[in-house]
Amino acid sequence: MTAKDAEKPADLRSAGLDAMRAALPGVFPEGDVDLRDGRLGDELVEIGLTSVWGALWAREGLGPRDRSLVTLGVLIALGSETELKTHFRVGITNGLTEEEIAEVIYHAAGYAGFPAATAARGAAREALSG
Repeated sequence: MTAKDAEKPADLRSAGLDAMRAALPGVFPEGDVDLRDGRLGDELVEIGLTSVWGALWAREGLGPRDRSLVTLGVLIALGSETELKTHFRVGITNGLTEEEIAEVIYHAAGYAGFPAATAARGAAREALSG
């Protein structure tokens, strides 16, 4: 384990906010943001902020564009349409074109199945239509 791997939660949270702001410009205001809404399971977003955005998206090793390609492939395979809608927009922010996103969907059809690819196509059309 390297020193970077042993970051404190506050550091991961800060790194996660930076990564999310870069991937979704204009969505999160500057400064410390409370992402909880007071409803059931409201800590889930905070957990994702540190464990996914801070610990994974902020890592060195892959650039944001490559991370978007990997993430889209995984989310298509899992059938995670809600997350796909966000990550199609993140992919565009990270430099993917709509044509490349279509190719990811086509490629996933061969490995994750046609129904998963069809659902992903619908999510992409909804997320990118506007």
